[in-house]
Amino acid sequence: MHPNIVILAGGVSSRMRKMLPAAALDPLLRPDAEQKSKAMIGVGDNSRPFLDYLLHNVAAAGYRHVVMLIGEKDMSIREYYEDRDAAARFKSLNIRYAIQPIPVGRQKPLGTAEALWHALKATPEWRGQSFTVCNGDNLYSPTALRLMLEDTHDNAMIDYDRSALQFPPERIAQFAVIQKEAAGFLVDIIEKPSLEEMARVADIRGRIGVSMNIFRLSCNQILPCLETVPLHPIRQEKELPSAVKMIVAQNPQAVFTIPHAEHVPDLTLQSDILPVKQYLQREFKNFHKRF
Repeated sequence: MHPNIVILAGGVSSRMRKMLPAAALDPLLRPDAEQKSKAMIGVGDNSRPFLDYLLHNVAAAGYRHVVMLIGEKDMSIREYYEDRDAAARFKSLNIRYAIQPIPVGRQKPLGTAEALWHALKATPEWRGQSFTVCNGDNLYSPTALRLMLEDTHDNAMIDYDRSALQFPPERIAQFAVIQKEAAGFLVDIIEKPSLEEMARVADIRGRIGVSMNIFRLSCNQILPCLETVPLHPIRQEKELPSAVKMIVAQNPQAVFTIPHAEHVPDLTLQSDILPVKQYLQREFKNFHKRF
């Protein structure tokens, strides 16, 4: 096992910055939502940032080497985790940073595939090794993170049971679904699926798997795909799922899917802040006292 993980925390979220009615958000958290990286919103006890909880789960799962991919205009993550008190809380983790620039003429970075490319370029010692990559604004459980760490395939991803996610139905309907063949290897990742596409990917029990953007990847196999992945025709970004599908195009049994069923807290919208805060209060009752 290679206990390496990349956390993608450098994106600029226009959706998080959209204003909501005053009653929809704790006024103490509104400045965080409008100004900070999503991962640094103080949703925890004593205003601890969301990212603290993800790093806690990362450490609990057995990872040791962490690369935080951050944006060039936001040093808040690095400043926070290089503080002596924060560093002491995560002493089992070797945390490094890679920066994703904003290209000239653009208002935001070039997407998650390019973000990962910058992270891997900053860690040449990972060549020949594998690593996990995940979003910085999703709270993946130690179990899910450990499934990635311990899997023995060159490349893998978590195949989340759609029915276990606790989001509004209309939001779940927008999540990318996973098409796989009988042996469990990835065939396709279908974003914003139609009803016909969802019916096609359902198994004999009606289970539909979705991607929550957590992958275990071979550095040597994904890097050439990151370098050549095209821009999404609509969003004009280089997206990690597209790079993963390029691996599959080269080898139909290159990416194994691991079935798993649980909710994954998400901080995409301002309306996510209160549910995430309540989740952390319920699931991490004594977190601030012991960690």
